Amino acid sequence: MQLSSASLPVGGYSFSQGLEYAIEAGWLENESDVSRWVKVVMLESQAKTDLPILIRQYQAFLKNSITDTEYWNEYLLASRESAEFYKADVAMGKALLKLLPEFGVDLANMKILNISFVTSFALAAAHWKLGEQETCKGFLWAWLENQVIVASKLLPMGQTASQKIILHLADQIPKAIACALTITDDAIGNSLPGLAIASARHETQYSRLFCS
Repeated sequence: MQLSSASLPVGGYSFSQGLEYAIEAGWLENESDVSRWVKVVMLESQAKTDLPILIRQYQAFLKNSITDTEYWNEYLLASRESAEFYKADVAMGKALLKLLPEFGVDLANMKILNISFVTSFALAAAHWKLGEQETCKGFLWAWLENQVIVASKLLPMGQTASQKIILHLADQIPKAIACALTITDDAIGNSLPGLAIASARHETQYSRLFCS
C-alpha cells in the first residue's frame, strides 16, 4: 500500500503522461472523455507493456538475475515513444531507488544507471515478496490514481467525479492483469499513436502545469 500511495515521494504527480496536451487540444472535455482515454491506455498500453515487464522484473529480482533485470529495463525504456515518457520513467525510477534503502531494501547489486520506475517498483515488490498479482495491482492502482489526479487539475471536475472514474476503472484492473499474464516475450509492446502524439506535443506546449 505504501508503494501504491499517491504520497510516495517519487514525483509521479509531476507528469501528465500525455493527458495535459489531450485536454488542452480539446480531445478530452469531460469526465466521460477522461474515463475512456484512461481505460484505453490501461488496457492497450499498461497491460501490454508495463505490466508484462513488471512481472518479468519481479521474477528476475527473485532469481537475482542481473542479466534479465538489465535486459528488461533497457527493453522498457526503448519502448517509450517520446522524450517525455522516457524522462518521466527514469526520474520516477531514480526517485524510488533513492528511497528504498530507507525501507531496508539492499541495493548492493543494483548497477543500472537509467533505471525505470517499473524496475524500481519490481525491486521493492520482490524484496517484500508481494506476489505477481499484488505487485501488478499496486502498480496499476498508483498509475490510475495519478491519471485521475492530473485530470482533476486540468478540467472543471470535482472530487466526486474523480472518485467515480476511479471506481469505474478499478474494475478494469483484474482484466488488465489477466491480459499481462498471457503476453509472451515477443508480444510485449503497444502502439497508441494518439498517446504518443499527445506526449510529444506536450513538450512544446506553450503553457503547462506538468513537466516535459
